[in-house]
Amino acid sequence: MKLDYIIYSLNHVMHRKMRSFLTVLSILIGIAAIYALISFGQGLSTYVNDMSSKIGTDKLIIMAKSAGVPGTDTNFYVSKQDLDVVKKVTGIKRVIGIYTSVVEIENKKQKKYTYAISIPTGSDVKLVLDMMGIEIENGRGLKEGDKLKAVFGNSYQFDKKVFDRALKVGDKITVNGNIVEVIGFFSPVGSAQDDAQIYFTNEGMETMFPAMKDKYGEAFAQVQKGANATLVAEVVKEKLRKFKGEKEGEETFYVQTFEQAIAVFSTMITVINAILLLIALVSVIVASVNIMNTMYTAVLERTNEIGIMKAIGAQNKDIATIFLFESGFLGFVGGVAGIGFGYVIAKIGGAIAAGAGYALLKPVFPWTLTVGCLLFATFVGLISGFFPAKAASKLKPVDALRYE
Repeated sequence: MKLDYIIYSLNHVMHRKMRSFLTVLSILIGIAAIYALISFGQGLSTYVNDMSSKIGTDKLIIMAKSAGVPGTDTNFYVSKQDLDVVKKVTGIKRVIGIYTSVVEIENKKQKKYTYAISIPTGSDVKLVLDMMGIEIENGRGLKEGDKLKAVFGNSYQFDKKVFDRALKVGDKITVNGNIVEVIGFFSPVGSAQDDAQIYFTNEGMETMFPAMKDKYGEAFAQVQKGANATLVAEVVKEKLRKFKGEKEGEETFYVQTFEQAIAVFSTMITVINAILLLIALVSVIVASVNIMNTMYTAVLERTNEIGIMKAIGAQNKDIATIFLFESGFLGFVGGVAGIGFGYVIAKIGGAIAAGAGYALLKPVFPWTLTVGCLLFATFVGLISGFFPAKAASKLKPVDALRYE
């Protein structure tokens, strides 16, 4: 493209400042929405991948089918006898039952409800902590004999997160009427609910809930090195079904590999992102129509100029290129501005989410996202200007010069 044509096009864009601004603004909004939404999607994918890498693919989750939260419905549980069946399956290295229950906690006359979860002591603790994605951040972990001592989620260390006043190691609060000592805090999970949970030993949960003994809300299992987790999960499911005398397809329990659980979560994220992206694309379509309208208006305003250019030797392709350059330039500028605005929105949104206890909603900005949005915005501009550019190139010099 000749330099003179580029200068001519840019001068026209600058001459129509308000029209150009409104056109750029329309593409800016769409690209900003797409950039921000995808950055959050990328952040969630990164979080899931990091979790998957940390936990590994050799874990199984066994859970009773229930309409409520695992362990909160006493009619649905994984029994000690169920775990004994699982332990005998070839390929299983270990299996651990986890108690779960809703509890009332009180501190300085301020009451809250949260989930209490059991964590085993000894060598099995690493498996459970890995599955939950947590580790001791402050204080110490649970050990045998800690009946009315607990490790608290990360949020309890901060004012206004759970209680008005933060807790510290050594504090004592009331849990379901029992005085419980705070002995430590776990690292953040990134979810407000998970970071507000309380963790006891199995003995501690059985002390507070005697009727719960040997009735677990869920269980974690680890397969032996070299074993195929998916195949072992199928065998576990079959053995449990036979032990319980249940028909295939009518099981009262789930058996999932951690990899399958992550895949389900990833699919949900993908579907949600796709829906949000489609909504954002509506604004891009509106922007495309706006660019097309702007370019058609430009063709009408410059019909005489087109006639003059053709009269002095400009070819159809030159005229088309001028208008395509203008529409592509508007798309490019809108893309740059949209990326910048989208980045700011995503950063602010991430900070708000982190402040609300959802640190896992952290946007990620890979270079491919930035380049992709920029190319997409430019492409939208070019496509929107195609028909106006074609119409301009088809004008006959004589008719164009006579146009009023």
